[in-house]
Amino acid sequence: MPQLSLPIDPPHVLADDRRGRITYTPRLVEAATTRAWWALLRAGVEWRAERRRMYDRDVDVPRLTAHFALGGAEAPPAAIAQAAERVRVATGVAFNSVGLNLYRDGRDSVAPHNDHLQELVPGFPIALLSLGATRRMAIRAKEPPRRLLQVDLEDGSLLLMDYETQLHYLHGVAKTTAAVGERMSLAFRVRPAAGGQPGRRSLYR
Repeated sequence: MPQLSLPIDPPHVLADDRRGRITYTPRLVEAATTRAWWALLRAGVEWRAERRRMYDRDVDVPRLTAHFALGGAEAPPAAIAQAAERVRVATGVAFNSVGLNLYRDGRDSVAPHNDHLQELVPGFPIALLSLGATRRMAIRAKEPPRRLLQVDLEDGSLLLMDYETQLHYLHGVAKTTAAVGERMSLAFRVRPAAGGQPGRRSLYR
């Protein structure tokens, strides 16, 4: 199975073909800023432990989550607004939703998945901004040629996946037995409007 070894020089195009475009920028945000955002969000966000139905039983979602609308009447925390603006400048996209994941240690993870297309506006990408410890994301093509990309998502990095990638790839962060610190991801999306509000949020963020 082919794999891609990634150079650390930003930005880097990981895929750009009929199955979609994926780019990775290792150091979009400087360390001093990511540390400040981390401290504000870790202590100030109301993190939720969720459960979901799987294999005929309810199981704990192996990470903590939060969600904020962007650009609405209710302003998100300042750190979220600043991060959203940094991502908007980098991508040219005015995202209207951000989902937060908190991976507390190597036991926290997200299973391979693609985003639910009904929760995305066609043509707009998904932007994943990482804060804290590095975790590896695997991005695997659904059909032959079964390309596998493995990306170490560093503090301050941005992974950008366009809409078409959700049709052709699965992405996930596996559990690890390695000693890893806490990681936070901010997943920016453009969701369809429903009564003036972003659409139903997914557990996969």
